[in-house]
Amino acid sequence: MRVMHGSIIRRSIIPSLVWCVLALAGIPTATTATPYFEDGFLGLSQHELHAKLGRPQAVRDRKSALRVFTYYPITDWATYFGKLVSPENGEDVYTFRREGIEIRYSFSYAVDPNDHDESRPLIVRLVDIEFPNPVPISRLPSLIPEFHPSGDPASPAFRSNIWVLLFQGPPSSEARFIVKEPGKDQLDWTLSFQLFSLQGLPDRLTREASIDRVEIGAQSVEFVTRRLRHTHEPILNPFSTQFEKQSIPSPRSLKTIPVPHYAE
Repeated sequence: MRVMHGSIIRRSIIPSLVWCVLALAGIPTATTATPYFEDGFLGLSQHELHAKLGRPQAVRDRKSALRVFTYYPITDWATYFGKLVSPENGEDVYTFRREGIEIRYSFSYAVDPNDHDESRPLIVRLVDIEFPNPVPISRLPSLIPEFHPSGDPASPAFRSNIWVLLFQGPPSSEARFIVKEPGKDQLDWTLSFQLFSLQGLPDRLTREASIDRVEIGAQSVEFVTRRLRHTHEPILNPFSTQFEKQSIPSPRSLKTIPVPHYAE
């Protein structure tokens, strides 16, 4: 009896010790992963995402560095195609319809590079939201429930000729797990929303500018301001009241047409 009792104790202690080691190492597990930010997705395990949204309608696999994907029915991926590549190469795809507009969510995953187990946990690192038809920036908060833009004019925001980058909320040290940049441990990583326009954004940006795609990820304000300052132009937060007033063109004063004077 003593031996059996001791073996039971040892068996109960070992999983606890393993969990503690993983927690100290900062490695998310399938049972302890929680969202890093207020979006509610980044940092979730794949199992938690499926519990939250249900079974995905499809899985897509990137075929090149460009945005070229092959889409597979979830049954085909689970029984065959998913076994041909690493699990993290597959992106879970969900389609929703909101306000009469079809919206496609695709979830990319990260894994611990030191974990070579076939059943290693997959952690959501990026959410790609696509619109078949462009929508104005002003409609994004109602079409994307996870997008709650700040109205603070000082909230960090940047732009280029094809995208707008917005930062939201405080940074999370845990989010470094899903970041691939070298030296990521020396920087703070914050929830970001990057709004893309395939047709390009106008020089005078307004909330009516068309957006085709939104990426929810983790980026660093410090990294942008120090290393990407030549490609990221700082702008006023597009969802602030000050921006709305600034984006209204000032009325032009009408100039009188000069009347020629003729010699009598």
